[in-house]
Amino acid sequence: MNKNQNYISIFDIFKIGIGPSSSHTCGPMLAANKFIKNINNDINDLISINIELFGSLSYTGYGHKINNAIIAGLSGYNPENVLIADMEKIARNIHDKHILNINDFIKIDFNISTNIKYNKQKTYDFHSNAILFKANFNKKATIEKIYFSIGGGFVIEDHNKNITNPSKHIYAFNSGQELLKLCSDHEKNIFNLVLENEYLNMSKKQVHSKILNFVKIMNDCIKDGIQKEGEIDNILRLNRKAKILYNNLRSKEMYDPLEVLDWVNIFAIAVCEENASGSKVVTAPTNGAAGIIPAIIRYYQKFIKGSTDEGVINFIATASAIGMLFKINSSISGAEVGCQGEVGVACSMAAAGLTAALGGTPEQIENAAEIAMEHNLGLTCDPVKGLVQIPCIERNSMGAIKAINASRLSLNSDNNHKVSLDQVIKTMNETGKSMNKIFKETSLGGLAVNVSEC
Repeated sequence: MNKNQNYISIFDIFKIGIGPSSSHTCGPMLAANKFIKNINNDINDLISINIELFGSLSYTGYGHKINNAIIAGLSGYNPENVLIADMEKIARNIHDKHILNINDFIKIDFNISTNIKYNKQKTYDFHSNAILFKANFNKKATIEKIYFSIGGGFVIEDHNKNITNPSKHIYAFNSGQELLKLCSDHEKNIFNLVLENEYLNMSKKQVHSKILNFVKIMNDCIKDGIQKEGEIDNILRLNRKAKILYNNLRSKEMYDPLEVLDWVNIFAIAVCEENASGSKVVTAPTNGAAGIIPAIIRYYQKFIKGSTDEGVINFIATASAIGMLFKINSSISGAEVGCQGEVGVACSMAAAGLTAALGGTPEQIENAAEIAMEHNLGLTCDPVKGLVQIPCIERNSMGAIKAINASRLSLNSDNNHKVSLDQVIKTMNETGKSMNKIFKETSLGGLAVNVSEC
C-alpha cells in the first residue's frame, strides 16, 4: 500500500442518495447529521440551532429543497435512509408548530425563516458551498462548525479537508498516466486494480453485491420514471417527458436505425425526472448528472449482445477510477467548475465504463474518457430557478449519447491520439477557475436569466 498516494473508493464515488441535488440536498443533510453527532454530549442543554448558507447554496439552495434536507439531517436522517414522506412530515411539523425534534430525543424551537440564513455576500476560499452551524446551550459556550458540501455528496469539515479514503488499498494513482503505468506494470485492466483494492476492505461477494444493488436502483429509477406522468413540481410546472417518449417509441411502426438513441434518451430522462422530484437515486457522481451512467448501463444490458453482470461490475469499477481522477485533480461540483464537472465528468466516466464493459484496453478506456470530457469543456451550470430540470434533464440525455460515441470512437481507432486524459482534466480545472460565478450554479446567468417566462 502506498500511503503517499490518493485513493477514493467506488462506494464514495457512487452513493445512494435522494434528489434533487447531491451538493444542495444530500451534502447539507449529511452536514446537519454530522453536526448533531458532534454536539451529542451537550444535547441535553441545547437551546437553539442556527444555520447560515453560503455560495451557490445560498443562491439555489431553496430550489434544491435545502431547508427540508437540513431539518431532516438535524432530525437524524441521512440521504440513504430518508424517505420523501419523512422529509415532508418533518417540514410540515416545523411549518405548523415551529418545533424541531432532534433524533426523537430533544425538541427545540425552530423557525425555518429565521433559523436558516442565506448569505449571498460572503464566500469561503476553500469552496463556495459552505454551511455554518451554531448551537446555543444553557450555561455553556456556543459551538460552531463549518462544513463544505463539495459535490457528489462529499462533505468536509473545516478542520479536515482531506477527501481521500483511509481504507486499505494496494493500487493508488494521482493521474491517468500513473493509472496506465500500473495497468502495464501489473498486466491488469483498470477495473482489476480498483476491484482488488475494494476486496481488501470487504469480501468479493459483498463488493459485487453492493455494485449490482446500485445498478438495480438505477434500473428501478428508469422503470419508475417511465411509468409516471404529470408535473415534476409546482414551481416550474414542467411536465414529465419520459413516459411520453416511451409511448411514442413503442407505437412506431416503421423501422428506425437510430431507435437505440431514443431509448438512451428515455433512460437518462426517466432517472433525471425521478431525481428532480426528490426520489431515491444513485449519485453518479452527482445527482444533477445522475441520469447518464444509468442510461449507459441500461443501454449495455439491453442492446449489447452477451452483456453480463461481470461487464456491469467492470463498468462501475472503471467509472469510479475516472471519477476519482476528476475529484482529486479538479472537481465534480457545478458550484466550483460549472456543469462540465457534473454532466461532463459523468459522461467521461460512462464512456470509460462502457469501453471497459465492451472489452477495451486501458489505453482505449483512457482515450474514451478523454474524448467525452474534451467535448464537454466549458459547459456552464445555469439552472432555471435553481432547479435540476432546465437544462439539466435534457443535458443528461445529451451527455449519455456523447458517452456512447466517445466509446465507439476510442474502440474503433488506432489509439494514436494527441490529447491525454490528464491534459483534459487540467484544462477542465483551469476553465472552471476562469468561469464567471454567474455560470456556477448561482442561477445568475445563462438560461437561468434568459428563460424568463418560467
